Amino acid sequence: MSMESNSKVYQTYVEILQRELVPAMGCTEPIAIAYCAAMARSVLGAIPDRVEITASGNIIKNVKSVIVPNTNGRKGIAAAAAIGILGGDENAQLEVIAHVPEEAKAQLGEYLETTPVSVAPAASEYVLDVTVTVYRGDSSASVRAVNEHTNLVHIEKDHTVLKDKEILDIIDEDAPDYNLLTVKDICDFADSCDLEQVAPVLKRQIRYNSAIAEEGMSGKYGAAIGQTLIRIYGDDVKVRAKARAAAASDARMNGCELPVVITSGSGNQGLTASLPVIEYAKEYDLPEEKLLRALVVSNLITLHAKQGIGRLSAYCGAVSAGAGAGAGIAYLLGGDTTTVSHTIVNALAITSGIVCDGAKSSCAAKIATSVDAGILGFEMYRNGHQFYGGDGLVVKGVENSICNFSQLGRVGMKQTDQEIIRMMTKCT
Repeated sequence: MSMESNSKVYQTYVEILQRELVPAMGCTEPIAIAYCAAMARSVLGAIPDRVEITASGNIIKNVKSVIVPNTNGRKGIAAAAAIGILGGDENAQLEVIAHVPEEAKAQLGEYLETTPVSVAPAASEYVLDVTVTVYRGDSSASVRAVNEHTNLVHIEKDHTVLKDKEILDIIDEDAPDYNLLTVKDICDFADSCDLEQVAPVLKRQIRYNSAIAEEGMSGKYGAAIGQTLIRIYGDDVKVRAKARAAAASDARMNGCELPVVITSGSGNQGLTASLPVIEYAKEYDLPEEKLLRALVVSNLITLHAKQGIGRLSAYCGAVSAGAGAGAGIAYLLGGDTTTVSHTIVNALAITSGIVCDGAKSSCAAKIATSVDAGILGFEMYRNGHQFYGGDGLVVKGVENSICNFSQLGRVGMKQTDQEIIRMMTKCT
């Protein structure tokens, strides 16, 4: 069924895709710290001689073990802040450390050795909350981001407030209404949307994410999950779909300096939602238009499945993106709304409950598992099999099932998240 281009839902979906599918270089949680640090240095007007960072538990969890790009293999919060200070472009937001000058990289080691950098947990109700305060002599500057990686809510210099923005449950009053996302409408939109409105962001996603997948398949990164999958299981399309998504994460989690196009604020989710669909389109030699429409499905389904959970939680975001990838593959191979719906439910029933214990090398393996569930969910349905209402958290109706799994991630796993953070910070 077609969707009218002047309808509110249609315009909202276009806006969501344009808003979400943006480039980022490096895992987005370290980037949030680098961004705040670069902005604080800019406000201070000098390279600081002391740095204080407070961060919510989920930020600490997601920065602790991931290599920060352009830091010569360094991990952690201090490295992210220091490279933001020395070489970050405060005007580039999520690409703040995408183009660090060689001089700044060369200074990083000595700067970290000679500059006190303190890190403390933030006493905050927000899962994403970062404050970077920098000092030079008697002068200071402070920058705080809440809820979104680049959502700056407070800036001050020498205790004079320059910006103080109310922290709202709705982060941006001008943001599109994500509650309008439904599986049926997503499929209708994919069928009928004017590709000229969304093709630029989708083609960029194909280009950027394919490039880092190639790098991950050929280079030495992390635990080499992508390469291992091919070596052990061969190069069937089902294996390649998992392997390329995993390889891209291998590279991204382990210091590769190539950018990716993110989804739902996450590079790993952007890779998971896109690369398997791209691989299937290659395998079946499908036209670009069909691939672009399938990527509309995979990205929007990922966002829909993740929306009720929140950007950071104990629930691994690759699960939602793996279901999105399965939905995109189902659509790509001719599946209708019913097929897409059953693919999503089957996939979520298989992998929901995988925990997020921070950004690091094992994310690539979780991505492979989640993509496998997405593909299995599709293959189950087209071979006459499915999970039914009453099977665990599955209930009748795809929207009801998505709501159940979202509640599991948002409410049921809240204490799990607190325990994971406690364990990880205890080991720091």
